Amino acid sequence: MVDLMGAPGTRWGLGTRLAQALLAAAAIGFMASTDDFNEVTAFRLLVTAEALQCLWSLALAAVDVYALLVKRAFRTPRATTIYSIGDWVTGALTFAAASGSAGITVLINDDLMMCSENHCPSFMASTSMAFFTWFAIAPSCLFNLMTAVYRVQRA
Repeated sequence: MVDLMGAPGTRWGLGTRLAQALLAAAAIGFMASTDDFNEVTAFRLLVTAEALQCLWSLALAAVDVYALLVKRAFRTPRATTIYSIGDWVTGALTFAAASGSAGITVLINDDLMMCSENHCPSFMASTSMAFFTWFAIAPSCLFNLMTAVYRVQRA
């Protein structure tokens, strides 16, 4: 199978991992810049999910850097299955947390009209970064799933 752009152990794969980590860190930063995000469960879930996403992406970025340095790709059936499952789990958590945060932000902003006393711009920015993180992880999920299926079929 030809190496897919964005597959683990490639430069594009490293780039997508770093983009995921950067966007997740930005979402955490925007949310942490407020002092009252801790009062809403959806916002706490967003920070937790993005922290997990950031750690997962940084760990796999380190694996990608090592693979690029030693010029060896870790694409065994077991490794690609672990990558794929991890990406799908963190992607689902990120999407769920971003959706919950978006719902609460709309509630606070539009329905309760409480944005003057809250930090709605920071909530909105954090939620946007969380959705961007999810958009950045979607290609990794698909590439890793395709690679895992191919490797398992050939094993």
